[in-house]
Amino acid sequence: MDDLLKKLGVDYLLVNCTNEYLVEYPALSENARYTLTGFSGSTGDALVTENNIYLFVDGRYHTQADMEAKEGVTVVKLQLGQRQDDEIRKLIQPDKILGIVSKKVSQNRLEGFKGFKIKLLNSDPVNNFTEPHDKKNFVKAMREKDFTPEKPMFITNLEEVSYLTGLRDFSKDFSSKIWAKLYIDKDKSMLFTEADKCEEFLKNYNGDLIVDKASINAYDYSLIKHPIHMDSEIKKMKAVKTDDEIEAYKKAFHCTDKAVMAIREYIENNDNLSEYDISKRLREEFIKYGAKSLSFNSIVAIDKNSALAHYAKNAKDVILKEGSLVLIDCGAYYESGLATDITRVFVKGKPSKLQKEVYTTVLKAFLNAYNCHLTPALSCKERESVAGFDLDMTAHSILDNKIEGFTFSHGLGHGIGLNVHEAPPALNQTEIAHTEIKNNMTFTIEPGLYNPDCFGVRLENSCYMKSGVINSFVTMGFEGKLIDITLLNEQEKTWLKDFKIL
Repeated sequence: MDDLLKKLGVDYLLVNCTNEYLVEYPALSENARYTLTGFSGSTGDALVTENNIYLFVDGRYHTQADMEAKEGVTVVKLQLGQRQDDEIRKLIQPDKILGIVSKKVSQNRLEGFKGFKIKLLNSDPVNNFTEPHDKKNFVKAMREKDFTPEKPMFITNLEEVSYLTGLRDFSKDFSSKIWAKLYIDKDKSMLFTEADKCEEFLKNYNGDLIVDKASINAYDYSLIKHPIHMDSEIKKMKAVKTDDEIEAYKKAFHCTDKAVMAIREYIENNDNLSEYDISKRLREEFIKYGAKSLSFNSIVAIDKNSALAHYAKNAKDVILKEGSLVLIDCGAYYESGLATDITRVFVKGKPSKLQKEVYTTVLKAFLNAYNCHLTPALSCKERESVAGFDLDMTAHSILDNKIEGFTFSHGLGHGIGLNVHEAPPALNQTEIAHTEIKNNMTFTIEPGLYNPDCFGVRLENSCYMKSGVINSFVTMGFEGKLIDITLLNEQEKTWLKDFKIL
């Protein structure tokens, strides 16, 4: 790597996990961080120095990174409250040069390195190619949006472009978004699907142009003569779903529930199944029930692997045995292009006492968060509003330090929509999670407990807010033989009656 740094004329190189569109789940072939380190998680970047390669991962990926990272890679395990770029900055000497690929970093993030010597690279030295995007499978469902910008705007966030245009593209796995950039003003809009034409337009454009630094890459930003930064208002618009979108989601989850129930029966009725077998059959079930593609790579994790919050190997040599626990986190895209997301845990045969205790404790956390039980005497149905932060704290109060060796190491949930992860809303302990969850916002509630030496349990329902009350899109029930009813109080038993017990 020292030779590469010298060739580039830098002392450090930031290697991102995203592509030029700054999407959350790019193909691994577009993920330079994966190429460099071997780590396949959805988030976490790498920093190349003269003597080391540092890989930064949050609590979901600590164990997975240890398993996947190539020899010579130092895994930096971020704890709750630690920010990746803060830790990166600590490793950089102010008088040294940091190389950053301009097309793979948001302008907002780039400005976070103000004060350091930065050399912007116009091509990725790790993955120095661009994969063409097939546009043949657009679902042309144009719909009018009540959105007229005061000044001309240039939009590069794929979700926002897809939202405003109503276009969908299912040609790539794990995405329904069109791969394009959008210019829009009071009178017209221009959709760019080819990079050279977009660059030519920006180079020749002389007026003011509103952009969002958090989503435009630094290369495009450098081409704009008079940029005006404005936080995206489209993000807030699309966070609140229309009634038609809520109905589309109900239909999508009806199909998702069928696929997950089918995989439960497949597990119950077959022996010697591997993670790979279950994952392959799950994809088939999704397609059978109308899915256009998966919304993310399904997690099928048996026993100890279920303790890895975002495990993704789906191995052929990990077999479901009598007494084994299997966690399945999955979702799909249907005609509307909205991502579904659900997690269920099953057991082969008779569960152990510990499996039942952990499962039931996680179920308690779900029931209390779902019913907004913020104090012993007050539910959200009696409150004017509820925030994701409160729900997250509720879950942590039930899960933290309750079962020895088991921890809850991630946020309680996230928004869902055109992408499987959206914000707002957010159900965690960040600043954005303090904002109100509004009517027709859609989000997950997914508490979990994990022990790398044993197993993990996560239970996830995708939900929506309506008239101040949380409702579940998911009708798939919970696993009866894993529930220890004696661990539930009377209120929780009453709440549980709203859900199916399998």
